[in-house]
Amino acid sequence: MTTKAGTTVPTSAPPPAPEPARAHRPAPWVRTRLRAMPLAALLTAALALVTVFLAAAFPRIADRNADSALQEFTRGLGTNVTNLEVTSGLAPGDDGAALEALQRKFDAQIGRQLPLSASAEVHGTRIKTERKMFNPGFTRLSDRAVPGLGLFYLHGLADRATLTAGTWPGPAPVDGPLPIALSQQAAEAINIKVGDVIESGTDGPVALRTTVTGLYRVNDPQDPFWEGLGCPSRACLGVKGEDAWYWTSGFVDGGSLTALARWGSSGQNFWRLPVDPGSLRADELDHTREVLGSYTAGPGMTALIDATLRADLHATSLMPDVLARATARYQAAAPLGAIGPAGVAGVAVVVLCLAAALSTDRRTAEIRLLQARGGSRTGVLLRLLGEGAVTVLPAAVLGTALALVLLPTPRWGTPVLLALAVTLLAILVFPVRAALLWARPRAAGGWRRMVGELAVLAVTAAAVAEVRRRGVGHPGSGVDPLLVAAPLLLAVSGGLLLARIEPVVVGWLAALAGRGRGLVGFLGLVRAARDNSGRRRPSALPLLALLIAVTATGFGATVLDTVDHSRARAARLSTGGDVSVSVPLYANLPEAFTKTAGELPGVRAATGAWIEERATFVGADRETAEAVLVVVEPEAYAEISRTVGVGGYDPARLTAAPGGKDGPVPALFSRDLAAHLDSGAPQVRTPSGSQMATSVAGIVTATPAFPDPGKPFVVVPAGPAAEHLPELKRSNRVNKWFAVGDVDPDRVRALLRERAIGSGELLGRVAKLIDAEATAAGKTTAGLPPGYVVHSSREKIAELAGDPVQHAAGRLFWYSGFAAAGFALLAVLLTLLRAAPDRTAVLARLRTMGLRPRQGLVLIIAEALPQTLAAAVGGGLVALAAVALLGGAFDLSALVGATVGETLAPAVLPVLLPTAGLALVVGLGVVLETLVAGRRQIATELRAGERQ
Repeated sequence: MTTKAGTTVPTSAPPPAPEPARAHRPAPWVRTRLRAMPLAALLTAALALVTVFLAAAFPRIADRNADSALQEFTRGLGTNVTNLEVTSGLAPGDDGAALEALQRKFDAQIGRQLPLSASAEVHGTRIKTERKMFNPGFTRLSDRAVPGLGLFYLHGLADRATLTAGTWPGPAPVDGPLPIALSQQAAEAINIKVGDVIESGTDGPVALRTTVTGLYRVNDPQDPFWEGLGCPSRACLGVKGEDAWYWTSGFVDGGSLTALARWGSSGQNFWRLPVDPGSLRADELDHTREVLGSYTAGPGMTALIDATLRADLHATSLMPDVLARATARYQAAAPLGAIGPAGVAGVAVVVLCLAAALSTDRRTAEIRLLQARGGSRTGVLLRLLGEGAVTVLPAAVLGTALALVLLPTPRWGTPVLLALAVTLLAILVFPVRAALLWARPRAAGGWRRMVGELAVLAVTAAAVAEVRRRGVGHPGSGVDPLLVAAPLLLAVSGGLLLARIEPVVVGWLAALAGRGRGLVGFLGLVRAARDNSGRRRPSALPLLALLIAVTATGFGATVLDTVDHSRARAARLSTGGDVSVSVPLYANLPEAFTKTAGELPGVRAATGAWIEERATFVGADRETAEAVLVVVEPEAYAEISRTVGVGGYDPARLTAAPGGKDGPVPALFSRDLAAHLDSGAPQVRTPSGSQMATSVAGIVTATPAFPDPGKPFVVVPAGPAAEHLPELKRSNRVNKWFAVGDVDPDRVRALLRERAIGSGELLGRVAKLIDAEATAAGKTTAGLPPGYVVHSSREKIAELAGDPVQHAAGRLFWYSGFAAAGFALLAVLLTLLRAAPDRTAVLARLRTMGLRPRQGLVLIIAEALPQTLAAAVGGGLVALAAVALLGGAFDLSALVGATVGETLAPAVLPVLLPTAGLALVVGLGVVLETLVAGRRQIATELRAGERQ
């Protein structure tokens, strides 16, 4: 190609050098997903937080309850019971310094293995023999009784008492009275003054004399330091028969121990080492008991003897028996307390599965699109797993940390393991549910579901059979997971069965509703009978969650209700009615009391009785047996027996004496004596020599006077018995009184003070002294002398109900009930959310055809109500069935606080109340969810148009 001269041919410029291409980095999957659906991620994290927190919290709550129950139980027994006491004989050369040095050795060696309460430690020397004070000027409450004095050396006396007169005693002189200090209150009551020389007789040639050098006032009479040290703070009262006297304790100096031994001849050094109740742990009971056993009879005591060079050292403690009882109580109550958390665990698992199903439904299209674009199954599942880990793990760590911090207890292994298990479940449940999208579609109602359900039924049957064979709640049995899970397995089996029945029944109801004129109820029932795809097999998970919650709550409520009734019955049995009065053997209840007491407001039936525990049963074959003779008024005692529920009989059997006045007296015999009744008419002989022929009017297993008899008894009517027993005819003896009805025990006590004690059997001033002494000791006797006791079933119930073991188990039941109800409500809400897109589309289409908002609400309620009602009714029935099947295997004695023979029995009311409450809560939750979210969703659907 040519060009004109001078013409420049344009040439293309060389292309610029290409810039280095940037590597393509796709956005991180997890971050993208969390940013795309922040609300869903937040709700998943919240669900994981709550579930993991509860998983870690329940075992810690159980541990805290067990520890606190043990500590309250042992603390309430006092230091006399919870201490390890080391004793030795009073050796020559012993003084206060030597005893203190030994105390330090004991603390150093024993304190390494046992938690000791240093503030309550006491050591000193005591004289076992109490001496009389014969000084003529001292107060005497009766002519035949003189005041008594016991002597102690007590380390640290001056730290816990304030000197009010004189001086603290010093070392005893070689020859002369032993210096002592007394309580000022005791000195005033007995009329002792500083400087008085107390004459206590002689011990052989030695005159026993003490001189009072000082008076003191105890700073805190309720301090455990003073327990078991005689009567250090006041003048105590001794009563024997109609004799009463004062007695108190005096204290000597640590340098007077040699003289103290001469004064009493039975001196004993003691070191009281109280075990600290606040440091006891339920999981270390066996170890603590072994350590105590080592020091009472084992290598521990041998080591103490070697360290102190005192061969006569001896250690005693009631703590091993106390710990054995505490272990039995804890092991008996633990399975009952674990049933509630097991139900919560079942509902929580179902809720996690529901949440996974909801997430899978919402993201099915997304997951299938990833698969269609070449995503491998492993790659997609790993991304889902990473997404779940980022969402769940921080919440799980926070939930576990909250449980560990808010509920402190030394044991953390089980809570952390349970929290880890729940965390893994929360992370894996969504990927596993999503993996089912790759599975080959199966026909509805296939054999695999049937096999799975039959397997659950088989496991449930085996668990129930095992529970009925071995029982639950027996001392020493501990917690068996299979036995504790038996109610949960019954609930699962009931839920699976109900899931089969409920769609069919709802379908029938829908068919019936379709015959009517309205369409709202029909549409709601039809939707309730089908799942989102229209198949006649809705998901069983929501129904299962509700049914487990209702069953667990109903079962727990039945247990607590039965415990309350059993406690009331046990209290009535131990009392012999609703109120009873007992007096000592030497005393008698006058007719003025029994007649007036029977007329008190609320008394339905009352009778006085004479109970002779030293009677003898003589058979026709002359074979004898010890027996208790109970003489009562037949009509009133029959009513009392019927009310209490033991030893019931027809009073007509005891009112007519066969053979006339001189014939045998009709009598009720205990079953122990039944073998001796075939050989002829038996006789009863009293200690005074009187004898009474009897005839068999009936045989009973127990009687209100002896609800749990330790030996045979005979019940006879008072009228005929008085004709045969002269002691009854002369004095109309009554030493016990029974009554049933709503009786105020305080009025009975007031009447007893007025009519019985004031009648001359015991001086009224003695009763006042007893009342003042009890008040000083922080107790109350209502002014009644020793042996005069008023028992009340109302007060006994309060005493039994105060057991910390029962409170702990009851609290765990209620905590579990509230948690199960919350998870059940969450399950219903998740079900509504899962069906929300389909329901919203239906409501939007119906709205265009004239459906009013109120009718839309009715439609949603009609859709959710059948499942809620089915779960409530089915759960109540399963709870009743669980009680009927398992009730006979449960020993409720640990929760009642007394040995009882009652077992769990089906009761409608305890199941009905929590069931109705749970159904109401779920129904309100459905209505609120519809009102809050339903209208906005429908409006959005109407604006956007049909999208499905």
